[in-house]
Amino acid sequence: MPKIQVLDKQIAELIAAGEVVERPSSVIKELVENSMDAGATVITVEIRRGGTTFMRVTDNGCGISPEDVPTAFLRHATSKITRQDDLDSIMTLGFRGEALASISAVSHVELLTKAAGEQSGVRYVCGGEEEPRMEEAGCPEGTTIIIRDLFYNTPARMKFLKKDSTEGNSIAGVLDKLALSHPEISFRFIRDGKETLRTPGDNKLSSAIYGVYGKEFLSTLIPVEYEYEHVKVTGFISSPAGSRPNRSMQNFFINGRYIRSRTAMAALEEAYKGSIMVGKFPACVLHLSLSFGAVDVNVHPAKLEVRFVNERPVFDAVYHGVKSALNAGDKPKTMELKRPVVQPFAPVQEKQEQVRFPEPPKTASGLPKPNMPIQRPVSFHDSAPKEKSFHSFADRVLDQEPKPLPERQSTKGIVSEKPQQERQPAEQPKPIVREFHSRIIGEAFGTYIIVEYSQDELMFIDKHAAHERLLYEKLKENSGNTEAQTLLSPVAVTLDKEEYSAVLARRDELFRAGFEVEDFGTGTVLVRSVPLLLDGGDAASAIMEIAGYLASFKKDFTTEHMDWVYHNVACRAALKAGDVTKTEELIALAEELEQNPQVRYCPHGRPVYILLRRREIERQFGRS
Repeated sequence: MPKIQVLDKQIAELIAAGEVVERPSSVIKELVENSMDAGATVITVEIRRGGTTFMRVTDNGCGISPEDVPTAFLRHATSKITRQDDLDSIMTLGFRGEALASISAVSHVELLTKAAGEQSGVRYVCGGEEEPRMEEAGCPEGTTIIIRDLFYNTPARMKFLKKDSTEGNSIAGVLDKLALSHPEISFRFIRDGKETLRTPGDNKLSSAIYGVYGKEFLSTLIPVEYEYEHVKVTGFISSPAGSRPNRSMQNFFINGRYIRSRTAMAALEEAYKGSIMVGKFPACVLHLSLSFGAVDVNVHPAKLEVRFVNERPVFDAVYHGVKSALNAGDKPKTMELKRPVVQPFAPVQEKQEQVRFPEPPKTASGLPKPNMPIQRPVSFHDSAPKEKSFHSFADRVLDQEPKPLPERQSTKGIVSEKPQQERQPAEQPKPIVREFHSRIIGEAFGTYIIVEYSQDELMFIDKHAAHERLLYEKLKENSGNTEAQTLLSPVAVTLDKEEYSAVLARRDELFRAGFEVEDFGTGTVLVRSVPLLLDGGDAASAIMEIAGYLASFKKDFTTEHMDWVYHNVACRAALKAGDVTKTEELIALAEELEQNPQVRYCPHGRPVYILLRRREIERQFGRS
């Protein structure tokens, strides 16, 4: 039996560090929370190479007295709690006393601090196996901590770090949450020499949201202010029109601490029922204030989950607060029409050349033109027995050129006018013999195409499922060469930092799928082109949904995951159930389906069509 022995202090610290320090963003979170607990009103974070080589956190808080500096780096050394009862009502963000000891165990640390009233500051250097050194130094009031070479002595942990851009975006996401949690603090984030975040610290939540997510996201929000049974709810929620395809933009804060709460999330989404589509989720920045003794924050290593003594008041406060805000703030969209500017009438000297418009597309849904004659709309230059001129009013009224009178001829008692130049009759399209062997009977419920498939069978085609699968197969076949359309105005899409990082990391794959996306900074991407099949108005919602999916598979993005992107585009571009569809489009869809017998299921796995045999129908009528 192996002998039980006490681990060396160094090994024990490395193990314990793994609970607190998982990646650079966890280091920043611990250090910034310490600065906030120290009463700082201005906090600056600077990183290089995603934080792996250099991180610096500077604040103007109360600082640390010289005699307390060495103690601060000992495990379980803290000024936040002093007795067991303090754990029942934790009022600070940090309280365990593990952060500095864990960080110094896996990096090189340099501390500069000066407490209020001290003549000079202190410089303290420690980390790894080095002996700590402390000396007097000149510095402003507050604390600056510099972290270098994270995980230099634990290469196994180093190899699990992501790309520098991914780690940097993770830090940005942490700072976003911290900035939203305390709008009274001014946050500044410098990344590889470039400032990417600055909040004013004016104690206005709207200002912090503007600094984190931008003006466009802020413009879609509705203010919330409500109190119920000593639970106060304040903040902002998105309008129903600003709903999103996932929950990544739901931010909940309890007493200034960012948390994940199923209770608050369920209450929020319950309040939106009947206001947003199924599968869509609201966004929010909601602050909940309640007694510190009514919530336990010491249940999760990262302090992200909490437990409530009584969940019912929390649920009711969020639900009724959001519901009241929606009733008061969700205004119907209004359309403003500008008054037309009347131009002064001026004679036209000469006629402008008439413009011939291009032929309309094959069909509205992008389906191939069916093998049947479809009458072409009259062109501006087509001739007809009746005058079809679309000349401007000025052309017809001010035409001063004399014209010879038309000759009148009588043909079997009918008087006709012969113009000066003989007009050629419009060329009519020649009918094409259809190769489709089935017969379209019609459409049921705006969803199912009814086809007499053979003498003994009826086919019911789900037009959305069929069209979706056919488009999906085309996108897969043209993978890497998907036709794209450039948007007239690029669309800015605000994303969560994890989604933002995932989209930027997969720009090449998205480009091959028809999406041209570029970095617009501060968690926003600019969409310049979308697949030709996709309506440009769907660009923002498509990118948000794809971004959420990419963020879920950022570690292992395979060909199967790329197929999901094609599926998403095909689903959005396909004919929808209940849509009014032209007869020629239904025929074209049935023809294309007949030419692709391998298409039997949509990408969701639902059947594209079902067959009803004649004998089954006759049995219902007692004919068999």
